[in-house]
Amino acid sequence: MISILTLLVVLTLSILVTRIATVTLTYTGLSRESAKFQARSAFTGVGFTTNESEKAVNHPIRRRILLLLMLLGNAGVITAVSSLIISFVNTRESGSMVWNVVLLVTGIVLLWSLANSKWVDRRLSNLIAKFLKGYTSLNVQDYANLLHLSGEYQITELHVDHSDWIANKALAQSKLREEGVVVLGINRENGDYVGVPDGETEIKPGDVLITYGRIQSVAEIDERKSGAKGNQEHQQKVEEQVLKKKEEKAKDQG
Repeated sequence: MISILTLLVVLTLSILVTRIATVTLTYTGLSRESAKFQARSAFTGVGFTTNESEKAVNHPIRRRILLLLMLLGNAGVITAVSSLIISFVNTRESGSMVWNVVLLVTGIVLLWSLANSKWVDRRLSNLIAKFLKGYTSLNVQDYANLLHLSGEYQITELHVDHSDWIANKALAQSKLREEGVVVLGINRENGDYVGVPDGETEIKPGDVLITYGRIQSVAEIDERKSGAKGNQEHQQKVEEQVLKKKEEKAKDQG
């Protein structure tokens, strides 16, 4: 019983650590999906050999975060596997074995549901972001520092999937500017780069958009799926952006 609970605690801490690392990596300019992949890869030590990974480790702040994840990941995996082995080795009665299996499966299913919950993800990410702003200083040494980015505004990457709301739309049709997000460039899946794209440029699945805007706005666009619901969410964010611009203008003039 204690070994199973220990395992579940280790898994919970592992999820929390990778979530903190994901939010931190987004503040260095990585897209949410890319940051999530890099954090999980570093923590588990699996699949950390892509071109994206090279770009991540060449950045001083990202490299520091990923090295810490690797260290914590090694300790966490060893503890988890050890707890699991001890739990079943020490089980002599079939009833206890069944109870351990049920407890383990139930705990893992619950943790998996929480880890993939968008509601939990948004609130936990917001909480982590507030903590990072209040108690840490992300001294990014590259383009973000040169462009004097600050506050809610960041340059981030936005990966485009087939089911995304912006996929297969012309840039003008997507009207991202009306949500307060500007596309500075596009990395095509074949390696080509489109700098300062115009309104006729098509956003294709597999593209990586280099965007400038509020980090929360970019994250919301990243999660938005195609269809009527996506169109409704876009319109709602456009209206919110109009109000924000009015507030900013009034503050600037006052």
